[in-house]
Amino acid sequence: MKGVILDTDDQFRLTDLEEPVPGPGEVAIAVAYAGIQYGDVLVRSGHFPVPRPFVPGFEAAGRIIAVGDGVDPARVGRQVTALTSAGAYAGVVIASAALTLDATGVDPRVAAGFGWITPTAYDLINTVTRVRPGESVLIHAAAGGVGTLAVQFAKNAGAAKITGVVGNGDQADYAAGFGYDQVLTRDRFPDALGDERFDVILDPIGGATRRASLERLTPHGRLVAYGNIATFEPVQVSVNDLLMQGKSLLTYNSNLLSQTHPERLADSARQALRLVADGQVHIDITAEYEPADLDTAIQRLADGETRGKSILRIA
Repeated sequence: MKGVILDTDDQFRLTDLEEPVPGPGEVAIAVAYAGIQYGDVLVRSGHFPVPRPFVPGFEAAGRIIAVGDGVDPARVGRQVTALTSAGAYAGVVIASAALTLDATGVDPRVAAGFGWITPTAYDLINTVTRVRPGESVLIHAAAGGVGTLAVQFAKNAGAAKITGVVGNGDQADYAAGFGYDQVLTRDRFPDALGDERFDVILDPIGGATRRASLERLTPHGRLVAYGNIATFEPVQVSVNDLLMQGKSLLTYNSNLLSQTHPERLADSARQALRLVADGQVHIDITAEYEPADLDTAIQRLADGETRGKSILRIA
């Protein structure tokens, strides 16, 4: 089969690979499309060290063609979307049966775009910060995959006002189409907000943005850190100050959750997928690439030029 490898020289190459076989608790999926995500940037940069050559790709949509021990054989032939630990940029990928969801009736392109971003956005709003009706929410990276979904989940949860922060004016126009009540460019944050405070803030940026965001929480407000796009520099926070001000700093790591409590992640993913299938939540597929163009796709993501979700066509 054909697949893409990340080689020892940090280059992506299309090559011939042996077709993998599922082990216990696993399924083999003939991949139609694969989702492109920020984990690809981190693997390429070496932030997440992996043995090279490495077959990247963490999100797959396709059809189950084989199952391992302990998996219902009736699943063979099902159209699915899967969260994988590697290998989705190839003709066949192995995935945990627990994190492979039935996607019958869902467009395969959308199923690939579902990936990690949709359960992540769902969890950030519903299980981590637990947005309540009438609360105010601020979402950084509002034009990205998680940001365009989180605003929809926040509205579904009854948020009264949702503010987005983006990198530039073009991204502001794009993000506004997903239901934000207000969108600011990063150079206007936080000054343009005046004295406004928020019950919930979603922050994948880190650094100075995280420090400024903590200052913008209401009493009993919750900030969830789920990435460090800008910098991996640690942000020092006084727990005593948080306690006195009634503020909470939370974290969310979907990759870790998939290893420690995969059933929790799978449950959130199923609930999110139902909302997508029902048309209540829209995944915006903005770019489709061929395997030979993967490096361009990932560089655009690293440079902040990507809106919504990009996918790779495999079959």
